[in-house]
Parts: sequence; C-alpha cells; structure tokens
Amino acid sequence: MTTFRCTRAWLPGGPSGPVDIVCDATGIITSLDPADGGPADHELPGLVFPGFADAHSHVFHRALRGRTHGRADRGGTFWTWREAMYRLAGRLTPETFGALAEATYAELVCAGVTAVGEFHYLHHDAVGRPYAERNLLGLAAVAAGERAGLAVTLLDTAYLAGGFGVPVAGSQIRFTDGDVDAWAARVAELPWTVRHGVAIHSVRAVPPGALSAVAAVARDTPTGALHVHLSEQPAENEACLAATGRTPTALLAEAGALGPHTAPVHATHLSGDDIALLGAAGATVVICPATEADLADGLPAAGALRDAGVRLALGGDQHVLTDPLGAARGLEWGERLATGRRGTFSPAQLVEAATVAGHRAIGSPAGRLAVGAPADLVAVRTDSVRTAGADPEQLIMAATAADVAVVVVAGRVQAIDGVHTRLGDPGRMLVAAVERAWT
Repeated sequence: MTTFRCTRAWLPGGPSGPVDIVCDATGIITSLDPADGGPADHELPGLVFPGFADAHSHVFHRALRGRTHGRADRGGTFWTWREAMYRLAGRLTPETFGALAEATYAELVCAGVTAVGEFHYLHHDAVGRPYAERNLLGLAAVAAGERAGLAVTLLDTAYLAGGFGVPVAGSQIRFTDGDVDAWAARVAELPWTVRHGVAIHSVRAVPPGALSAVAAVARDTPTGALHVHLSEQPAENEACLAATGRTPTALLAEAGALGPHTAPVHATHLSGDDIALLGAAGATVVICPATEADLADGLPAAGALRDAGVRLALGGDQHVLTDPLGAARGLEWGERLATGRRGTFSPAQLVEAATVAGHRAIGSPAGRLAVGAPADLVAVRTDSVRTAGADPEQLIMAATAADVAVVVVAGRVQAIDGVHTRLGDPGRMLVAAVERAWT
C-alpha cells in the first residue's frame, strides 16, 4: 500500500481538507480518509486534482509548434497549416515518430495529463506501403506512452479519400488503407490488450457509403469509442452539402455513427439541427481551445451543446500549447468572447470537462478520486505568483501547467516540478526529437 497525503483534494463534491489517499500495488485507490497525522509515503502540496485527460491528440503535430505562421505579415490559413503538416508527415520514420511521441507524452505527463486519446492516422511508410507489422506506428505510440508513464487509447483512424470524390494524394498515401475493408482488417490485428477505439478522420476522408462500416468496427473494440473531426471549417460543411445534400452531422446520423460512444472533435460550425442531433445521441464533443484559436477555426457553441445534452471534453490536438488547466479555462473564455456573458460554465464544470468527461470519451477508468479508481493525482500549487490567494474552488481559473508540482499515474510518481522522474527534462527531449523529425 502507498499513502499520498494531500493538503487538499478535489473529491467528487469539490475541494476537501487534508486527506490521505491510499492505493494498492496495482495503483488502484483503496481508501480516502481525513489525514490522521500518521506516516505517509508522499506529501502532495496545494490542491490535488484527478489526472487530466487529453481526449484528442495528434502526437506528431508537436513538431509543428512555432513553425506554421507564414512569413512577414502573412499568418496563413488552416489549409496552409495542413500543407506544413503533410510535409512533416512525409518525413517521419518509425524511429523519429517514436522519439517525438515519447518526448511529447513526457511533456503531457509533466503538465498533469495521465491519459490521452491518440487520433492516429499515420499508418504506412512514406510511399504508402504497409510495414511488416501493419500497426507498427500505432503500437509505437502506445509504447511511447508506456515509457512516458501515461495511458494511451489508440484511436485508429480511417482515412480513405482526399475529399468528396477525390483520391488521396501526396503524403496522404501514408494515411490510407485503400478501402474500408482493408482498414478494418488491419484494425482487427491490434491486440485486445491495447486499449483502442477507432475514428473517422472526417466526412471528407471517409466516403458516405463507408461510414456505417467504420461505426460497426468501433462497436467491436475494447472501448467502443468512435471519434471524428466534425465541422471544423465552413469549407467542410459546404463541400458536404454540395456532395450529399446533408451537413456532416446529419450524414453521420444517417449512417448510424452517432451515439453515446461517439466523440465529435471541434464541432465548431454547427446548425441548430446538428446540435440537437448530437444532444439526442448523448455524444461527447471534444473541444480543443488552443488549436481552434491557433488555426482561426472559430468558437464552438459550447453552451448550446451543453444545454442540448452533449457532454464536453477537452483535447490538445496539435499540441500548440500543452496546458490542460488553460484548455479548461479556454472553454469558459470562449463562451465569454462569443456571448459577452460570464459564467456559462462553473469552475466545477470545467474540472469535469478536464477529468471525468475526457477520460470517459477515451474509455479510461480514471478522472475521479474515489475508491476503485486509478490513483492518478495531480498536485497543483496554490502559492505561486499565478495562484496565490485563489479560492480553491476556483483554482482552475488561475493555475497553469507551470503550477503542476507532482504528477502520479496509477500510484507511481511520474513528474515533479516539470521534470519527468525517469526521462528528465521534456524540453531537452523535445529539442532533439523535433530536430530529428525535420531532418
């Protein structure tokens, strides 16, 4: 047994007083009781949150940070950003991909992320040939997560077209299996011991006739999770309407691809009918505030989605900024910018989006401090220049990843003050990994 003495902890009812969290050798919480002053194995400062979840990650995109903003006064667009992403995708090898994934996941752990949903579509070699191990890169991401000490849910992504009626081209050939049956056959080779679900890259990249087949594969995975980029750009909606006469959301609904295990990502440009469909399905929308701001996607109607019955989770997407606390705050700030009103989401609701909802969306059992849950603990300092004086119930409105003092995953201390306990400084790792990724 291992005892973690918490100065305060975010329990299901909110912040507590001093509490001892005890876990067994498998990293599962066995008791939570008021601290009794006896011996403890670890003392955690500040306020201890459940581990945060990044429900939408493209791990190799981390090498794009600070490199996609055009020259002089030209900031570029989503589409020019995509061309830079394609150039990067075309260069990666299994070795450089694995090193970049390990460094990026180490950065996530040090920021308090204990589980990630890896929306994975880099499947084959640079000329589109399958590796001898057909899931080599997906399994490399899972292995990198194990080395970094966080749980990866591999969301194996179907990517079969370059647009409506458009074949894949260029670097996209690394993403495609050719047709939905070949994709499904490769997914079926993933070991059941690897926590995984599947994803539709977008309605642009999976022909309408194949959507229901992808949804059927999702139901036969360990998590049942089905993720999909949805209505991130107005051009996507326009192309879908022109090709099918339906919005992307309506197309998914018609294909039977909406349900409680569906997690649309971004969902930025939705109609009222789209929002109603997602609410009726009990879907979880994964909002990625840093990416949506960076790519000028726009502000999703988060409050309207919540009011319609949609659960909301958070993702880091391209890892333009690694700060799960900031992402949670961005959910509320986006609503303030869009509506001119404060308080659409309470601090407690933001914590839920960063923890419980995100873990649920990727089939992770973590995200709460309770008996039977994994001992994923994130101690956030309450005495920094950012957090000093903050009401514990509102700490998420002030703290950043820089305030994360200790990160525990499944009962094991993985990071202290921004340094990984086994891998060291993630910044050093990233310098080397990003350089290798581009050479």
